[in-house]
Amino acid sequence: MNLSLGLDFGTSGARAVVIDSNLQVKAQTQYAWENSESNKLPHVWQKALFSLLNNIPENIRQQIQAIAIDGTSATVLLCNSYGKPVTEALLYNDSRGVAMMDKLKSIAPDNHPVISATSSFAKLLWLLENISLSNQTYYFLHQADWLGFLLHGKLGVSDYNNVLKLGYDVGDLSYRDWLTNFVNSEVGKSIQLPEVVTPGATVGNVTTEVVNNFGLSPECVVCGGTTDSIAAFIASGANTPGEAVTSLGSTLVLKLLSRTRVDDAKYGIYSHRLGDLWLVGGASNTGGAVLRHFFTDNELESLSKQIDPNIKSGLDYYPLLEKGDRFPINDPELLPRLTPRPENPVVFLHGLLESIARIELRGYELLQALSAATLTKVYTAGGGAKNPTFTEIRARYLGVPTMKAVFTDAAYGSAILAKRGNRELGFAEKSRVSIIDN
Repeated sequence: MNLSLGLDFGTSGARAVVIDSNLQVKAQTQYAWENSESNKLPHVWQKALFSLLNNIPENIRQQIQAIAIDGTSATVLLCNSYGKPVTEALLYNDSRGVAMMDKLKSIAPDNHPVISATSSFAKLLWLLENISLSNQTYYFLHQADWLGFLLHGKLGVSDYNNVLKLGYDVGDLSYRDWLTNFVNSEVGKSIQLPEVVTPGATVGNVTTEVVNNFGLSPECVVCGGTTDSIAAFIASGANTPGEAVTSLGSTLVLKLLSRTRVDDAKYGIYSHRLGDLWLVGGASNTGGAVLRHFFTDNELESLSKQIDPNIKSGLDYYPLLEKGDRFPINDPELLPRLTPRPENPVVFLHGLLESIARIELRGYELLQALSAATLTKVYTAGGGAKNPTFTEIRARYLGVPTMKAVFTDAAYGSAILAKRGNRELGFAEKSRVSIIDN
């Protein structure tokens, strides 16, 4: 049987889904992060990766022919030439790059997606300024890139979804002159940026070590990956311009399928390439992490059942755990607004859910105002898709059909990517960009 494996490394844990040629699930397993700090540690990612592989039944593992991995967007790290991390990971929402904004704006073109405190490029600038590096070659990688390396052994390969926020141009599939000129003009450090493949394109076969340790077929290939939100979109069933996917995980991520590419750094909006179409969207720091800060999963379920979704709470929050948001307000200094807090937890939760729904509406209104497709339907992925009260509240605000995605697991989307991928080796951009020692 020809099986495909999708691996998702998200904000709350890692998951694996194996599908057959008819897109039917044959096996699945998951690995939860012990705490928010553990997600910063690459050795924890590695442990999760190997645990997921081990937990897939042996007879299933032997039939896997292709693997694709998704990771959180703009989660990055530096590795040495052996692939060993030399820094902890800077996560998707790490905003220390705010200190580099003036320099970033002097390098990147106006209105570019990298002009954000949490972009991969902002984090690269921060690392160059703050990490002491010896006179050797280092590799700047995203989460999915490094995890892929553990399977195929080719260091320094990424996909054009993950490198968008590094400055890669997904329109003409190349690193643009402004980035290469900056990279080549830096003195005293040697950092290599990734070679770039199309998501789903074959990078290489699994290594002999992986074959021996996990019983995978030596013919199994590892494909170019993607980000977790794009994998969730692929899994959702959305396929027509105007259809959108809201990922309600720890954060709130919007993706609207459009024939028009829209990039506007002022609002934290950027477009990912998806074949001949564009996924226009942005990511807010509001979402499930805020809800879980105040309520357990059991409380969220029980209290939500006591909320009438057709009645307004009268509360107006901007739910964040700490200052700073990326979209629809791109402001690293934006303060959370969580008062007044009612004594009744049902009323407080009602206000939080409505406020997140208003941020979602504001996001889609902004996308449409900037010439993306007109919103016609919203699929929901992530943990929030399981809450029917939240879905009804969001549908009231959005004014379009709002439903649970066909499949809500991003790992399922990555499995589809692996199945449909190009089985010929092919890089979207051949040249590797380096910061050259002088």
